[in-house]
Amino acid sequence: MKMDPGLHQDKKPSWIKVRLPNNPVFWSTKSLITDLKLVTVCEEAQCPNRWECWGQGTATFMIAGEKCTRACGFCAVKTAKPDALESDEPFRVAEATRRMKLRHVVITAVARDDLRDGGAQHFQQTIEAVRAMNPGIVIEVLVPDFNDRDWALEMVMEARPHIFNHNLETVERLTPLVRSRAKYHRSLAVLKKAKAMVNGKVATKSGIMLGLGEQRDEILRAMDDLLAADVTVLTMGQYLRPTPRHLPVVEYIEPAAFDELKQIALEKGFRHVASGPLVRSSYHAADFRPELDIMDEIEKTAPSHGLDLQPEDLPIPAARPALVKASVA
Repeated sequence: MKMDPGLHQDKKPSWIKVRLPNNPVFWSTKSLITDLKLVTVCEEAQCPNRWECWGQGTATFMIAGEKCTRACGFCAVKTAKPDALESDEPFRVAEATRRMKLRHVVITAVARDDLRDGGAQHFQQTIEAVRAMNPGIVIEVLVPDFNDRDWALEMVMEARPHIFNHNLETVERLTPLVRSRAKYHRSLAVLKKAKAMVNGKVATKSGIMLGLGEQRDEILRAMDDLLAADVTVLTMGQYLRPTPRHLPVVEYIEPAAFDELKQIALEKGFRHVASGPLVRSSYHAADFRPELDIMDEIEKTAPSHGLDLQPEDLPIPAARPALVKASVA
């Protein structure tokens, strides 16, 4: 189990509670992901909600490997030279959505600055494979910025995801400190252009972390900037330090403050807002249903590219040895 023991020490406020696995569905989900040799951002980023989500049979799949070319100060995903893309990974993700009977899937990836397209074609192929094997599923992508290459972004949007998510992560002033190689206004541009590329027929989503030293007026300004970029779904959560090598937590934000910020965001014009200490980009992602307004239009224009997949078309990797439940102190 990839688990930082520090996440479970009593050093945090009472409202920061990480739930440990007590549901057999958790182990079933973990076994399936292991069998298909898939990577999840749930483990790689040490998400505090992975016990709950996996216990409900949901997971956010991380494609293009588990090694990132960037070294963001907040992120637990390892920084290293990435491995080559696995050509059958899109189909393994698709098979996982079929086995789990998912109606909503979130697909994310590490930053792949070593690739000319930043991994955009791999996203495209995964979206198309998932849709072909699991018709009717809602597809959400959480993407890197592809270095703001329009032609790469177009590859993703041509596959017609229902929800396009790219996180702003923090306020403008803190971006150089928090986000390796990323730029605040470049992220806003990516969000705006993604929606424009499909004539608005996609729900756009972004998230920011609190507790890194941002000021209230900076948070409100970030909200305004996201609205100006045509973002309709906003998530806000508490930054939790994954290891001592990462940026420290400057402040633990109280739940009441998250509630207040949610109300402000809704009043400003966001259609859907999730705001709370343990909220993350993909937490309860299927609860929002922002795709409902545009589902029919997306399905009419979503390409199939001749894919007609059946489970027997996919060579399933041999299962690894049975999992042994790790004891947690």
